[in-house]
Amino acid sequence: MVELVLTDNRRSELVALLDDQERLQREYPKLAEYLDFAPGLPGTGDDQLDAAFDLRMIHYLTASESASSNPYWDIVAPLVSERADRRVVDGGRPSGSSRLAFAATILQSSFAYAIPSPETLEWVASACSGRAVVEVGAGRGYWAAQLSQSGLDVRAFDIAPPDATLNASFDHAVGRQAVWHSVRNVEELRPDLWDGGNSALFLCWPPGWGNSMASESLAKFEASGGHRLLFIGEPCGGKTGDESFFDALAARWSLIAEDDRFVSWWNLNDVAQVWERR
Repeated sequence: MVELVLTDNRRSELVALLDDQERLQREYPKLAEYLDFAPGLPGTGDDQLDAAFDLRMIHYLTASESASSNPYWDIVAPLVSERADRRVVDGGRPSGSSRLAFAATILQSSFAYAIPSPETLEWVASACSGRAVVEVGAGRGYWAAQLSQSGLDVRAFDIAPPDATLNASFDHAVGRQAVWHSVRNVEELRPDLWDGGNSALFLCWPPGWGNSMASESLAKFEASGGHRLLFIGEPCGGKTGDESFFDALAARWSLIAEDDRFVSWWNLNDVAQVWERR
């Protein structure tokens, strides 16, 4: 495990913040809630590991963007385990912990549901093969920002951009960055932005539970002539995508690649896949 190294100035800033509970509650209410409840929840069983994780949470959730190019990954990376054919964030415990589950809800809402490891970002960039990327359901645009840093042209859209309207999954709470990349309303996704089908459609944790966003986005992409889909989410019957989306994949698309280095939360079954239109 690589220990987080803080400058004396940054350490002093964090000490001052933690000593001022009123300020902590006012400026970072979700982090304050975590710090209030986490000590009473079962953790990894390694107090030093739990304390190091909490320090990374505190540092990266209160730091400026310049502190890290990928703060989500920097927070969770030391807790990644190899489990059979999967890489998961579980803190060294196959069943995870209540403390880590609580932290996951905060990190997912602050960044994204799926974890963008450096290996997966490189894998996605390679899979795009120079295409522009159209992401629908971008949330805060964290993946869009990461892929842009990788050199891709990313056009991000959401039905409820968090910096412009109410988004139940990515609330515009105090102490949270509203968006990490420009996210436009999906109504602004004009046909020409598909580049005549030469772009890649990116769906990262499209909503499930009967929400038709995934199938509707795929249908519009197909109508534009699109033929390369990047999907990150759970398989059919899981928490992402609607039945019509998976039916369309089965009928008209072929799975051509899956990232075997993808990192997931231990309690999720998401995968990263590339699909090609037949």
